[in-house]
Amino acid sequence: MTEPVLGLVSLAVLFIGILTGYPMAFTFIFIALVFGFVGMGEVVFKLMQAQFFALMRNTTLAAVPLFLFMGFVLEQSGLMDRVFRALRLLLGGLRGSLYLVVLLVATVFAAATGIVGASVTVLGVMAAPIMQSSGYSDRLSAGAIGAGGTLGILIPPSIMLIVMGPVVGVPVTDLFTAAIIPGLLLAAIYIVYTLVRSYINPELGPPVLSAELAETSLADKLKELLLGVLPVTVVIACTLGVIIAGIATPTDAAGTGALAAFVLALLYRRMTWAKVKRCVFNTLETTAMIMFLLGSANFFGAVFSRLGSADLLTEWLLGLNFAPTLMLLIMLGIVFVLGSPLEWIPIVLVIVPIFLPTVAELGFDPLWFTILVAVTLQTSWLTPPMALSAYFLKGVVPSWRMGDIYLGMTQFVALQLFVVLLLVMFPEIILWLPSVLD
Repeated sequence: MTEPVLGLVSLAVLFIGILTGYPMAFTFIFIALVFGFVGMGEVVFKLMQAQFFALMRNTTLAAVPLFLFMGFVLEQSGLMDRVFRALRLLLGGLRGSLYLVVLLVATVFAAATGIVGASVTVLGVMAAPIMQSSGYSDRLSAGAIGAGGTLGILIPPSIMLIVMGPVVGVPVTDLFTAAIIPGLLLAAIYIVYTLVRSYINPELGPPVLSAELAETSLADKLKELLLGVLPVTVVIACTLGVIIAGIATPTDAAGTGALAAFVLALLYRRMTWAKVKRCVFNTLETTAMIMFLLGSANFFGAVFSRLGSADLLTEWLLGLNFAPTLMLLIMLGIVFVLGSPLEWIPIVLVIVPIFLPTVAELGFDPLWFTILVAVTLQTSWLTPPMALSAYFLKGVVPSWRMGDIYLGMTQFVALQLFVVLLLVMFPEIILWLPSVLD
């Protein structure tokens, strides 16, 4: 068996190992060590050491724990509850208003945290009871919460984009800038879809007629909106705003945002010592998991590349002689299919690097391709049967049937795939803002 074929076998064994449910990091390391030793000998141990030390020297990844801490502070402090209540008071009289409120809050939450699990969970806790009591459709409600919550994987500050930057060789600041318009476009399409369906069929999203809404004056509604939205706006300005303006690097901005979120939580008296400890512990736990996965996946990718398997796949893909656009759609289709059973980390760290030589040969802009992959991976969070958002949502809203959650999310998967096609046909949607701010 030649070394390139040996690498392909290791890739197949890797997918089998991940699907068995064994911890991914140990799966990466074990398979890379076994197949690397067979193909390269003892040099594989030095390669593992080099990959892990290279990861620890990457200063960009220092933004990961800081953004995570910022997100956990906003989640634990309850500041997003205030945003939800303010928007509900202001917009509650409209048909489908709760869909609109959920998606607006989800967009704000995505720009403030970038943590999908936290977004879906918090939105489910805040919105689901009100939606149920107001007679909203369970399916469309589940789809709106699930789709809105997944915006955090795309809209900056996205942890996934921070990880993808070094992998594809594109500055994280460019990825953040390029992801803004596609993320907002997705949110806008979600909103239009839910409002149009509620207008056509009022039973899907009737107006919210509550005593609190009727007794609150317009001035009080606007005051609540200002006090509710202002804190999170400050956090976003301290993070995303300074990155786009070129004032700070993502790591510096992450530190500023974490500090701003913590100070605001203290000023609003929403943070206790127990919550602080919980935020710190969750940050340490999640960061350790992500970094260990990154190191192990980088090691596997290095072994795969050294065996020559990546070059073999590139030659095979180019040998198909398909049109460049069709080749692009095939690669995105592979990412979409793998995104259902797998998490984004092995896809970003193993599959995407395999595609990069082909992308370069076809002359595609790596920034454009990376954002296309990111949007496609966001779609996979909603794709049954392994849609992680569905399990997050079912955990906090046990009264909703899993079948209804799946059917609700599938509607938004179709919307997301439509957006992917738009981005493929009109690359300027992704590339325009980075070119303006360059």
